[in-house]
Amino acid sequence: MGALLCALLGIGCYTSAQSQIERPRLVVGIVVDQMRWDYLYTYYDQWCQGGFRRLLDEGFSFENTIIDYVPTVTAAGHASIYTGTTPAVHGIAGNNFLLHGQPTSSVRDTTVQGVGTTESVGMRSPRNLLATTLGDQLKLGTDFRARVVGVAVKDRAAILPAGHGADGAYWFDDTSQQFITSTYYKSELPQWVRQFNEKNHELLTGGIKYSWRGAKATMQLATAAIEGEQLGQDDVTDLLAISISSTDAAAHYYGLHVPRVDSIYCELDRQLADFFSMLDKKVGNGRYLVFLAADHGGTYTEEHMEEHRIATGSWNPAQAFKDVNAELEKRFGVKQLLKEEMEFSFYLDHDSIAAHGLDRDLVAAEAVRLLSQPDEVQWVVDFAHFDRTVLPAELRERLIKGYHLNRSGELFIVPSIGVYARYSHKSGANHGTWSQSDSHIPFVLMGWGVKHGATMRHTGMVDITPTICSMLHIQAPNGSIGHPATEITDK
Repeated sequence: MGALLCALLGIGCYTSAQSQIERPRLVVGIVVDQMRWDYLYTYYDQWCQGGFRRLLDEGFSFENTIIDYVPTVTAAGHASIYTGTTPAVHGIAGNNFLLHGQPTSSVRDTTVQGVGTTESVGMRSPRNLLATTLGDQLKLGTDFRARVVGVAVKDRAAILPAGHGADGAYWFDDTSQQFITSTYYKSELPQWVRQFNEKNHELLTGGIKYSWRGAKATMQLATAAIEGEQLGQDDVTDLLAISISSTDAAAHYYGLHVPRVDSIYCELDRQLADFFSMLDKKVGNGRYLVFLAADHGGTYTEEHMEEHRIATGSWNPAQAFKDVNAELEKRFGVKQLLKEEMEFSFYLDHDSIAAHGLDRDLVAAEAVRLLSQPDEVQWVVDFAHFDRTVLPAELRERLIKGYHLNRSGELFIVPSIGVYARYSHKSGANHGTWSQSDSHIPFVLMGWGVKHGATMRHTGMVDITPTICSMLHIQAPNGSIGHPATEITDK
């Protein structure tokens, strides 16, 4: 009788069932680019009461959250957080990789145009992402009534977290010095974005990439999105994905925990306090859920470590690419047998190898031998013969999870522990390795359904979205391999 009644009443029965499921009005994801886990405590005495300290004092902190794969880079990190899986599944093998044999960025899409810009930075979309995201699942779980928006200075940091079905993603164009989007999302910039760009002209033209201005501009845009998109204003859960990019850009240029970088974290702390206070008023204290994480950590410079007599070293992937190609040419008589080098990955030129009648395994073995020679390199893995390399089990698993068959380079470098990857003579912090410096990230939940506490249990980056999906009673993303954190989900 009950089933028949539901069938007769149709949508009315569905609506009634939906109203019985408790969910927050808004989920806010905050990813701080290149934020090491220990920064939560490095700056603790400097935090104001309402920002990072509120997260720690009111929220639940997963103190041992580890990135489950290598390479630990921005695009892969943002994609992994929001899909609950790793590059082997979601396909974002790095910030840049080969797609159908051609170099591409993680979010490059030549089928779309920029909106708010005529520059190529507008030709962006999430189409290279193979898996669904938290936002996509929220859309599916609410019959697409949920609204999903992503904001960041970096294109990939706004686009990948927002997912395929997002209502909008907005990133910064250095040329026009304003926030833009692409025709994947909109035919024109929404009025609230145009108004934000006009109102904040002085802030946006002051150089936001490497300074505190980037953190302020991003958080102010996020605040404008709450009003402009009416996020969290009804009983259907919305998602706002925020990423702070200037923390990474400044660290790459100046180094870790230096005054220029410190000033960004202090400004972000103030902005978070204001943002949470605004959410308390507009959405309601206890009616929104916030999580904070990072896409990767960071490694101190070689100079900094040497100054304090800590074992270190540096290795230049670009120089290694050039030198090894020269040696391969001497042996095989063919130029550029290594096609590309991208973030510890080296790609063989299979077309050239075949055209010159060379044996792929012979070329690869010689490349592995040459790449392995420096003391700064601990292992070189040929994924075509992965079983031939003796590796610790934990590292073996991370390599497999980070390798996408059709996109990753087949030769992968694992630097010796403590070695710093340097592309230029003078550069700041870097990341990309499996070390704790690069792979240990913060993960803090606060707000709806969260009790104060902490755990040192091992948690994976891929557990973040499954935990939130479990709290929302929606399906985890289709490629998810993570597990809900029982400290939060078990009532």
